Amino acid sequence: MVVSSSNSNKEISVRRRIASIYNKRQEDFPSLKEYNDYLEDVEDMIFDLVAGVDVPAIEEKIAKYQKENAEQIMLNQAIKAEELAAALAASKAYPGQADADGSSQGGFSIETMQYAPSVPGGQPRPTGMAPQPLPLGGTDMLDDEEMMRLRAERGGRAGGWSMELSKKRALEEAFSSIWI
Repeated sequence: MVVSSSNSNKEISVRRRIASIYNKRQEDFPSLKEYNDYLEDVEDMIFDLVAGVDVPAIEEKIAKYQKENAEQIMLNQAIKAEELAAALAASKAYPGQADADGSSQGGFSIETMQYAPSVPGGQPRPTGMAPQPLPLGGTDMLDDEEMMRLRAERGGRAGGWSMELSKKRALEEAFSSIWI
């Protein structure tokens, strides 16, 4: 089955939007069955929005849910941002350097976030608090087709690819296949 990129982009944007609103966790439910029912309802809404089935009624349901659960939505978004920040900090830590008490070896201190000089007697590296990571997602990060095309183009150029190179290669391959 072939899925067009515009449909998948639409589904991705719908999923991001719905996930930012319907962001309850398993801990928020008394039983696993209730949590699974919640997830099933969310997936049904996503499917219907992507397929264009009864969109006004679903949008009304989303708006009502968002109004009634605004505080819990904000709380869950904050928890997710904290977890992402902790995961980012953990991924940047140097494995094998931290001792059991949390201190580290080799001039890097997790508690103070300070670095040792780069070379003995050389210029010291910046000290102080590390910049806090920004939360991912949100309403200000809308990915439309133009943004995705731009990212793909920049990624290709960063890897050394260019449109001219592609055209030149295609022409060379086409002419090399001609037997005289």
